[in-house]
Amino acid sequence: MDNKATYLKHQLLIAMPHMADPNFAGTVTYICEHNEHGAMGIIINRPTELTLGDVFEQMNLGPSHRDELVYAGGPVQIERGFVIHRPKGDWQATLPIEEDICLTSSRDILTAYANNEGPVEAIIALGYAGWGAGQLEQELLGNSWLNCPADAHILFHVHYRERLAAAAAKIGVDLSLLSNQVGHA
Repeated sequence: MDNKATYLKHQLLIAMPHMADPNFAGTVTYICEHNEHGAMGIIINRPTELTLGDVFEQMNLGPSHRDELVYAGGPVQIERGFVIHRPKGDWQATLPIEEDICLTSSRDILTAYANNEGPVEAIIALGYAGWGAGQLEQELLGNSWLNCPADAHILFHVHYRERLAAAAAKIGVDLSLLSNQVGHA
């Protein structure tokens, strides 16, 4: 049986208002991989206290005054960096997601940023969100999430505070009008 059509790679997951898990309440997550083995994504609207300059200093890439936000990408491997970016580039550990949008997790992309040579558009995160085989599908059936096709505008040009509402609006939903109670009609 081929369920490929139901996989959510290059989709945005929108947490429903009743989401109780503090790791995901109020979040929008970009799904980077989804198949029969599970799913992996990066939360794109939860900044940390760190700036890109702080990360460079912690990685001994030299002092920097870069003030770009670093996001809390999810509760898994929070010490590991992930960069959603375009254009693709030539990095050591890159997963192509859609057309020219990729996810890179190797140090070389951060070294390039430290030298002002990184991709033009990027979201830099620590950690990721992960789901085991069938887990995300069950959460969707349980009304924990909405999903919509991702687009580069929301990823790279919408302010992080507006990404959740922008993703919901893309499918005609105003989250402020939804109840925070779980239930089925």
